[in-house]
Amino acid sequence: MNLFVVTFAVFLFVVIAMAIGVIINNRAIKGSCGGLNDIDGLEGACDICEIKHQCKRRKAMQRKALAD
Repeated sequence: MNLFVVTFAVFLFVVIAMAIGVIINNRAIKGSCGGLNDIDGLEGACDICEIKHQCKRRKAMQRKALAD
């Protein structure tokens, strides 16, 4: 039981330290780009990355939609 309490306390400390680090650095928490979001047919990472890295296919689809 003591091992569980110590492990829980360590994890709690790490989570609190990360939260304080985010608050002190004044950074927004962002999602990751890539991984499962880059699979064809899904929305892709473009939405998560605030449209910083749009793929060529998506840009072509948007141009076509605007032209119609």
